[in-house]
Amino acid sequence: MNTYIDHTLLNADATLKQIHNICEEAIAYKFATVCINSSYVKEAAEILKDSGSKICTVVGFPLGACTTKAKVEEAKQAIADGATEIDMVIHQGKLKSKDYDYVEADIKAVKTAIGNHTLKVILEICNLKDDEIAVACQLSEKAGANYVKTSTGFGSHGATLEAVKIMKDNISDKVKIKASGGIRDTETAKKYIDLGVSRIGASAGIAIVEGTSSNSTY
Repeated sequence: MNTYIDHTLLNADATLKQIHNICEEAIAYKFATVCINSSYVKEAAEILKDSGSKICTVVGFPLGACTTKAKVEEAKQAIADGATEIDMVIHQGKLKSKDYDYVEADIKAVKTAIGNHTLKVILEICNLKDDEIAVACQLSEKAGANYVKTSTGFGSHGATLEAVKIMKDNISDKVKIKASGGIRDTETAKKYIDLGVSRIGASAGIAIVEGTSSNSTY
């Protein structure tokens, strides 16, 4: 279970001490990554450099409505600072406007900028209709994304099993799924893993692994 977890702290008021703590937790529990805001990547890289845990950071977060250039530059800087995985937020407004060329190009530009590093595209399913989730997945794969991801954790709700099923039906085996937002216990995490999810984004990673309860909001 631990290798499925992106141990997450994305709060706006997260302190360096808290970032240090989640890195130490990631080392202790052998989590796949820590998922943090990009301004802390360099510090986290120092803490995690001799461990098996990697660094995931977010781009265009949490709205996804910034320019492609801004996303590209943020992603490039994060990789330079030590991140190995980028979770970028899709441009939901462009998707809803059916400007599919823009959406695909936006994702492709970030993927091109980070090369062989892992790119996850955050759909923010709480704002999308079922057909929009389907199209977003198709566009993400065409653009070269490695994962599609359910949620930022900052929307009106996080992952749902129903949305993951739609996502799974609209990607090939080349693309994986990350479920995030509201997954706070072992039983829920197992449901997503059984459905085919390859990564779980959660600040409740320790509770998920240990089978305890958590009051985490992500």
